[in-house]
Amino acid sequence: MKLKFEEEAIDLGKNNLDLFKSLSGKTIFITGATGLIGSQLINVLTVLNKNFELNMKIVAFVRSIEKAHKKFNDIVDQIEIFPGDIKTRIDYPSRIDYIIHGASVTASRDFVETPIDTILTAIDGTKSILNLAIEKQVSGFVYLSSLEIYGNLNKVEINESDYGTIDPLNVRSSYSESKRMVETLCISYAHQYGVPVKIARLTQTFGPGVEYTDSRVFAQLARSVIEKKDIILHTTGETMRSYCYTLDAVSAIVHILLRGAIGEAYNVANEETFISIRDMAELACTLEKEKSIKVIIDMQDTSSFGYNPTIKINLKTNKLKSLGWLPTTDLKGMFNTLIESMLENKV
Repeated sequence: MKLKFEEEAIDLGKNNLDLFKSLSGKTIFITGATGLIGSQLINVLTVLNKNFELNMKIVAFVRSIEKAHKKFNDIVDQIEIFPGDIKTRIDYPSRIDYIIHGASVTASRDFVETPIDTILTAIDGTKSILNLAIEKQVSGFVYLSSLEIYGNLNKVEINESDYGTIDPLNVRSSYSESKRMVETLCISYAHQYGVPVKIARLTQTFGPGVEYTDSRVFAQLARSVIEKKDIILHTTGETMRSYCYTLDAVSAIVHILLRGAIGEAYNVANEETFISIRDMAELACTLEKEKSIKVIIDMQDTSSFGYNPTIKINLKTNKLKSLGWLPTTDLKGMFNTLIESMLENKV
């Protein structure tokens, strides 16, 4: 899996060499560094550093040094691990050229069990990192937002100017409302202080790097395939969305960082992967070699799980594609790589 990842990262670099050469000799500060997207950004940039002699300085801002050393065991000598609390002032002593801000609460259950932590990590954490951006006079800043800021709409194909309703009295809105507020905070810093903020609105992203214990639906499906267990859905699986391969997301973020317009948001998704959870579960069943598993619907009260209400959202990506970005991996390819990666990460 490691070799395959490196090959894909090198291909990404070759296909976008002028883009990545713009980062030569630059310091890139990444928050949420041990999360899925943050860690894959770091892994990709490290591969490109080695193979294209870009001499980037990659700084991983983390809460836990121990977790970071475990996550980046193979490359710990090629990056700088900088520990701290995102919700407090960050005293980084050296130059920073670019910031990619991905620190966030991401587990759905946490949205309903610890909603205040969800909100404050988003708002106080982003305020802290934006103040760092002012101090360091960065050349670029990307905030990793979410498709959940769109709320409930009466249309399926969603552009960056479409907005629906979010119930502020639903505790699960701690995530989606705080993501919305942080987007406004980012744009306000751009307007008032000149911070060169761009926003990436990501759909669910998966591929290499997903932990075996991850609770998100794609990981649950992959675990069922690995363990040869029937897939149990606690809803009818009618929610439909598009997804994005992790390396395609990394590519999108760098395109937005270097080519995106200040104060603009960009959807990040592969429109061709638009599918219901039920159909995705059926697809996963076909990937179990012995074809011995099936989908079972076991309806339950899911309020404590933090699941989103049934939604149908296909993010339109014309704006992102205008920057020169294109997705490379379809849903089946994403799942095959996910399963291979999770098997490797299994404890």
